[in-house]
Amino acid sequence: MKTIHWMHAAMFAAIMAVLGFLPPIPLSFTPVPISFQTIGVMLAGGILGARLGALSQIIFLLTVAAGAPILAGGRGGLAVFAGPSAGFLISWIAGAFIIGLLTQKAAKLTVRRTFAANLIGGVAVLYAIGIPVQSFVTGVGLAEVAVASMAFIPGDLLKAAAAGVLVPRLRAALQSVPSFRRAA
Repeated sequence: MKTIHWMHAAMFAAIMAVLGFLPPIPLSFTPVPISFQTIGVMLAGGILGARLGALSQIIFLLTVAAGAPILAGGRGGLAVFAGPSAGFLISWIAGAFIIGLLTQKAAKLTVRRTFAANLIGGVAVLYAIGIPVQSFVTGVGLAEVAVASMAFIPGDLLKAAAAGVLVPRLRAALQSVPSFRRAA
C-alpha cells in the first residue's frame, strides 16, 4: 500500500473525528445517542472504496482506543468498546467496507445506487452488528433493543440520502486530483 493510500484513509479518520465534535443527541430510552459520525462512515466507504474506507475506520477506532476523546460526546478510550455502543463502533469498519464494495461495483455511480449502498452498509450492517452487541452488553432483550433502535431510522435515512447526493459529486470532482485518481 502506498503512502497516498494511508494519507487518504487518515484524512477520513480525521473527518470522523471532526464529526465527533458535533454534540450527540441523547434519547431517554436507549444508552446509544444519535451521532453524526455514521455519515462519515458512508462518505468514507463511498469515496475511498472498500479497502481504504474500512482502513479509515480502523485508524479512527485505534485512535479512539488510544484515548482520544473523538467520539460524539467527547468519549474515547478502551472503555467505549465494552459499552452499549461497542457493536455500532466496530460495525463502522464493515459498514464502510460494504458501502465501498457496492459503490465500486456500480457500473455508473448515481445518487440512487449510492443511497442503496448506504442503506445496506451504513444502516443494515450497522444495526445487524450493533443491536445484538447492545443487547448483550446491557442485558436487555434483543427484541426490545431492536424496537428502541427504530428511533434511529429517520436520522439514518437522512444521512444516507445526504451521503447519496454527496458521494457521486465528490468522487467525480476528486477524479481531477492526480493523487486521488491514482490512489482510489
